[in-house]
Amino acid sequence: MLKSFQTIALLILSNSFMTMAWYGHLKFGQMSWFNKLGMFGIILVSWGIALFEYCFQVPANRIGYKSLGGPFSLVELKVIQEVITLLVFVTFSLLFFKTEAIRWNHLAGFACLVMAVYFIFRY
Repeated sequence: MLKSFQTIALLILSNSFMTMAWYGHLKFGQMSWFNKLGMFGIILVSWGIALFEYCFQVPANRIGYKSLGGPFSLVELKVIQEVITLLVFVTFSLLFFKTEAIRWNHLAGFACLVMAVYFIFRY
């Protein structure tokens, strides 16, 4: 049970950094110093943030992977990661991008992902 919680916690941290690396630069663009970097500078900043994503993602997968003593199969790890990515992204977009809205079709898609988790973990 501890490995399950460790894996999920590390995946949440990992996805938080990756979401910031992928989409944070869109918000950072409102800061004058950031706009002076140019595309290559922005890419380097995003890579710097993404490095932390890997520092959490790799241990999460190693701790969680069944073949290395963890509780999850490879497919289960991937589905957990996708659902966490979605939850982190929704939280991020609602907190940092106030102009974005979650509509009914988004919720329907999220429900499909939750059903995917159900089917993947069903034995």
